Amino acid sequence: MEGREARTLSVDDLKERVGTELGVSGWRLVDQDTIDRFAAVTEDRQFIHVDPARAAAETPFGGAIAHGFLTLSLLSILAQEALPAVAGRVMGINYGFDRVRFLSPVRAGARVRGRFVLAGLTMRSSGEAMLRYQVSVEIEGSEKPALSADWITLAVLA
Repeated sequence: MEGREARTLSVDDLKERVGTELGVSGWRLVDQDTIDRFAAVTEDRQFIHVDPARAAAETPFGGAIAHGFLTLSLLSILAQEALPAVAGRVMGINYGFDRVRFLSPVRAGARVRGRFVLAGLTMRSSGEAMLRYQVSVEIEGSEKPALSADWITLAVLA
């Protein structure tokens, strides 16, 4: 990704940035095709996701909405775009979440972006850093985010 190499930070640099925003991704379209493909993979074909006409007629959403788990899964690509690389990292591991809240539906055709605040960094060993992020997925044109989460990742260092 262009510019990411220029945004490589050491673990020591990251420790100094705990409590600060590390990055915001660009906007990413969540269209009906993406929702339909996610529904097929997860076999979650609830009409609010895959039947725009029925969703418009029978829900307060005005049409189809993305699965909450689809929005959550976008964190991987949003983080890749927004966050600096960790110097010396040979592998990244998704450790999990302490909290996830789905706050607002993402309507088909909406654009979302990720905002990442480094909430903590702990060295588990000399070769493993645990990073905690306060993450929000924003919906373009909406004051309320789609989701808020406390995300934990591990950076395995050389």
